[in-house]
Amino acid sequence: MSLLVPNRFLFHFEFPLNYRRAQPKIDGDVHDWSDEFLLPRLGEIDGRRDFAEVWSCWNEQGLCVACRVVDKRRPLRCDPRSFWTGDNLRLCTDMRDARTVKRATRFCQQFYFLPTGGGSNAAAPAAGVNNFQRAREDAPQIPAERITVAAKVNASGYSLEAHIPADCLIGFDPIEHPRIGFYYILEDGDRGQQYLTVGDDLYWYVDPSTWATAVLQR
Repeated sequence: MSLLVPNRFLFHFEFPLNYRRAQPKIDGDVHDWSDEFLLPRLGEIDGRRDFAEVWSCWNEQGLCVACRVVDKRRPLRCDPRSFWTGDNLRLCTDMRDARTVKRATRFCQQFYFLPTGGGSNAAAPAAGVNNFQRAREDAPQIPAERITVAAKVNASGYSLEAHIPADCLIGFDPIEHPRIGFYYILEDGDRGQQYLTVGDDLYWYVDPSTWATAVLQR
């Protein structure tokens, strides 16, 4: 039975985003990510089981994110020109965690990561930044090449890692502003969407107040 209003929509979630002194090597191998950096499995509140592991961490050099998707049956479908239509991981941040703001501000950013689709032969991973719909003000543009992304792809799935430098995170200030708006959505050709709080029907791509709060802590 599907819920008219998902249970997760009724709560505001806050969780610790843990500090990692030594930045992970961005090579697509996620074996050096421990459960300490796993993002909360909030889908269980709505009776949804996550199909992938998603991790994140921070330090003075910026934010890192990683995921692992297994047991795929369909080939990967990734195109940076329409990244939202295929296999992708997206990460949204609001460096001011403005919980009552219903439209994105200049401190809100949406990053996307693809396991394939980049390079001259479309076999390399790709990353980029996309503006929010109906934003009050768009964040300053960031060259996609500043984002480091790597992936390992095999017949049954893939793993992916990415690093966003601190100076590419608009307003990043862990001391003065340790609470940030945080959201991710992972889209998969086999199993659909896995997301932190709400799905497309509740307009996460417009409304930052639907995201969770991550507390940057050591």
